Amino acid sequence: MVPGHEKSARDLLEFYVEAGADALLGEQAVDRFATEDAGLAARTPVPATARAEPAARIPSPLAPPAPDEATMAARDAAKRAATLDELRTVLDRFEGCALKATATQLVFADGNPQARLMFVGEAPGRDEDIEGLPFVGRSGKLLDRMLAAIGLDRRSVYIANIVPWRPPGNRTPTPQESQICLPFISRQIELADPDILVCLGGPSAQTLLGIKEGITKTRGRWFTFNTGKREIRAMPTFHPAFLLRSPLQKRFAWRDFLAIRKALG
Repeated sequence: MVPGHEKSARDLLEFYVEAGADALLGEQAVDRFATEDAGLAARTPVPATARAEPAARIPSPLAPPAPDEATMAARDAAKRAATLDELRTVLDRFEGCALKATATQLVFADGNPQARLMFVGEAPGRDEDIEGLPFVGRSGKLLDRMLAAIGLDRRSVYIANIVPWRPPGNRTPTPQESQICLPFISRQIELADPDILVCLGGPSAQTLLGIKEGITKTRGRWFTFNTGKREIRAMPTFHPAFLLRSPLQKRFAWRDFLAIRKALG
């Protein structure tokens, strides 16, 4: 060996040992966590003639269907629900939205389903996911104060969301997720049959009312939501979570709530 190379080779081996590479590798991979027999079998070369073609990949039975298929399934399932209780049961069994797999539980609704006024938000957050009720966190407490300011409470309104499962990390639901869940919230509105529908936030207004403009331009204006049986007056307004981040916008939300109170008579 060339002088000096011996020390370099020893240093290199010591480096490998410290790094955890303390075994020689053969030409065949060996599963050292398997049994001795399995290890021997792994070291035995397989004749080329005995090598089988790779097996076809079997899709997971838990994988959600394609978005178009899921939307069609949601429409069919929602139509079959004759009551709000049946609709909740249908949602509990629905597997077409991947958000169900990451959420703690279904967040269906809160309040009085017989109320003349219905609020629809975007999706549950962390607190809602834990308690199974919409608007129970900080934004929910602000909504309660806003309702109290016009003489209402949760016994006199009905509250739900476009998407009934919490998106991971409280992210915004994707357009596909909203479209998959749209047949359910549409049926929920139809069955509750309120006189006035309030869309809390831009995503709710855009999904339910089909408008393209942002919430700043549409809030406070009256639109129409068609249930298929009748038309309901609908108004977009700021989401309470937005108002917590932008308190200066509360004065506009206050105007909207006064208009809603006036419309209720």
